[in-house]
Amino acid sequence: MFDHGELEEHMADLLAQVRAWIAEDPDPDTRGQLDTLLRAAEAGAPEALTDLAERFGGTLEFGTAGLRGELGGGPMRMNRVVVIRAAAGLAGYLRARRGGLVVIGYDARHKSYDFARDTAAVMVGAGLRAALLPRPLPTPVLAYAIRHLGAAAGVMVTASHNPPQDNGYKVYLGDGSQIVPPADAEISAEIAAVGPLARVPLADEGWELLGEDVLEAYLTRAAGVVQPGGARELSVVYTPMHGVGLETLEAAFARAGFPAPVVVPEQAAPDPDFPTVAFPNPEEPGAMDLAFATAGRGGPGAGPDIVIANDPDADRCAVAVPDPAAASGWRMLRGDELGALLAAHLVRSGAAGGAGGATGAGAGGDTGGPGQDVFAASIVSSSLLAKIAARAGLAYQDTLTGFKWIARVPGLRYGYEEALGYCVDPAGVRDKDGITAALLVAELAAGLKTQSRTLADLLDELALTHGLHATDQLSARVADLSLITTAMARLRERPPSALAGLAVTAAEDLAAGSPALPATDGLRYRLSGDDVRGVDAARVVVRPSGTEPKLKCYLEVVLPVADAAALPAARETAAKVLTELKADIAEAAGI
Repeated sequence: MFDHGELEEHMADLLAQVRAWIAEDPDPDTRGQLDTLLRAAEAGAPEALTDLAERFGGTLEFGTAGLRGELGGGPMRMNRVVVIRAAAGLAGYLRARRGGLVVIGYDARHKSYDFARDTAAVMVGAGLRAALLPRPLPTPVLAYAIRHLGAAAGVMVTASHNPPQDNGYKVYLGDGSQIVPPADAEISAEIAAVGPLARVPLADEGWELLGEDVLEAYLTRAAGVVQPGGARELSVVYTPMHGVGLETLEAAFARAGFPAPVVVPEQAAPDPDFPTVAFPNPEEPGAMDLAFATAGRGGPGAGPDIVIANDPDADRCAVAVPDPAAASGWRMLRGDELGALLAAHLVRSGAAGGAGGATGAGAGGDTGGPGQDVFAASIVSSSLLAKIAARAGLAYQDTLTGFKWIARVPGLRYGYEEALGYCVDPAGVRDKDGITAALLVAELAAGLKTQSRTLADLLDELALTHGLHATDQLSARVADLSLITTAMARLRERPPSALAGLAVTAAEDLAAGSPALPATDGLRYRLSGDDVRGVDAARVVVRPSGTEPKLKCYLEVVLPVADAAALPAARETAAKVLTELKADIAEAAGI
């Protein structure tokens, strides 16, 4: 606690920091915002002082997710000062490693173009080459362009599926994958060494504005993920969720020979305010309501075969299937379900295993070769992928959460994580790609349609072959990040001995690291089976989100299934056990 004199000194230091920031801020919007708060604070307004104290209470941490945060003035917000410093740090890191080309992409969020242009100005000012994508485009186009152009690094300005008040800064290195340690810490150290903003050289020109040929090359590569001459008759409703995916997805569908999807009109155009959704994430409740309403306009029996959604930067892909039992008439597939479907399709189509991992042959770039047959998924994703790989004679590897890890698996042929991220062509895009995932699921659905079958039928088949793998998630969004720290500490101090009536047979603190996995803030519980309920095994993973103020608990229950007639009862049992797991882990964590 401060005494009166110390409090006054602390306030004086804070206001001096604010004035210094305003003096070097090149953005009139954030300068005006801070100036208004400063005047109010100087007049004694407690709300303004509290706001400024939060904005200047530290700096946005540059880590393996780059930067992401709320837009606004101050070092704890995303703004041009923070971005210029980050770009200068990245430039210093690259210059120490012989420099090269930096490719920069951006989405349609507020300030995205400004941040991208500032990055180009910093790179050129530092003596590096820089190239901007021609307009707001999906993140996978940027990830592809890095490898296609032989760049030393890439930057994507996006906050993906975060709320409209956020923006972010994602950094890739020359292999086309996101940064991982130690590169993140080394870049962070370079950022910390950046002096006053006035000393950062900013070029007025000199960067390249890329043309349509980069997008054309991406589209050619993307269309190559589907087999030529395959089934193409499919009716699709599509939403880009107010993001930048529409033009690219429509072009990719046309190039691959699929009919144009029916687009949700209210969500078709890019809009940084995302007016029709609370959160522009297909996983969030209500986000798909307009897509389902559009799908229902054809009337009973006349609706589309599937609904596809991308998140705003189109690196994620969501799919829904008809379900007469659902109020909307549609059921969202879980990320794990779509992950298993795509894996099964790659195996059966020969695009994994016997084909030597080739995808997109003739589309340019590395098309695979012997040994490129590894399937991978994050530790929070379903264990079903490992069983699909084993049955196909393919290698499998677990990774930490995030495509920065999945994409680095040696010999990767296919990787996914449960948060709707799928990498179906790692030689082309070494990151999750919602456009190529949409093409591949369209190919799968169209092929099944010729057999009078559906994606749901294939899920049943996988359950009969490998056992029912039912997954769910408990996600607690918090306003105070200390609540997440408290919950993790509580679980470490008092680990549960049983969850949902299943004994905890192994409790792993992932912060300790292992030969298989680098250290991360997470806990994994493996649970025993239960013959009475027919449960074979279960698993719970708890971790803080790396991009949102959430504590996430990932749940899986596995039940053997004797025949098709036993599936409904198995699903009912799994749902009950998952509900009990949610309640018990929430109680154990105190959330």
